Amino acid sequence: MNKHLTAEIEKFRMGLASSGEDIVFQTFPSKSRELQEMIQSFDSSSSPFHSSHASTTTDAMVYPPPDGQFSEDPPTKKRRMAHAIDSDGMVLQNARFTNSVVANRHISGLHAIVKQECEQLSSTVDQVKVWITLTMPKIEDGDNFGVQIQEEVLSELHRAQESAYNLRDTARQDHITRAKLCSKLIKYPNLEDYTEHDEKQIYFARQHIIDIRNMYASLMDLIQKNIAKIRVPKANNSRALY
Repeated sequence: MNKHLTAEIEKFRMGLASSGEDIVFQTFPSKSRELQEMIQSFDSSSSPFHSSHASTTTDAMVYPPPDGQFSEDPPTKKRRMAHAIDSDGMVLQNARFTNSVVANRHISGLHAIVKQECEQLSSTVDQVKVWITLTMPKIEDGDNFGVQIQEEVLSELHRAQESAYNLRDTARQDHITRAKLCSKLIKYPNLEDYTEHDEKQIYFARQHIIDIRNMYASLMDLIQKNIAKIRVPKANNSRALY
């Protein structure tokens, strides 16, 4: 590489090192404290994660379709797709069951909080992974203990990122499951055991926030305790050989 490109690459490496250490020593502690404060407020009725919101926000009412938007023909066994969707995405006259059940907006709000935290965790972890990867020395024999520490830290970062992806996906899984329950509720509206699903989702959302807090705390502790070996994985011991 020419000198200009080498200088740019070195500047890029230094920027990654600076941002990586800032994440470890600033972002991770502040996020751990922020999430801990959120967790401590779970028992307060003003917290969106309080279990009492399940009974107050769940609307299990089956609503009839708007007047004049659906045909009066009896439902057919096979759903016809022609002209079934209008410009707003609402199922119209060819829908087999035309009644509706509203979504739980409160649970959707909790999902939005969890998704935001997962995305932020994944983004910060990705920056730390790149920083540590670029500090790894070339592959050679001897004095690889520091490199092993770096590899172990990278494994923990990867596991945390995978966990964040999985927690991020719980909102999609909940909407699919709830949609199936709503379809059953439209067919069999005289059921009283519908609120339990939303109570479970509030509990899961609380646990997800705790899990994210724990990941921040464990990564912060692991990296800060081994920061010397992460910065300089191989010491210059050549003088000790003579």
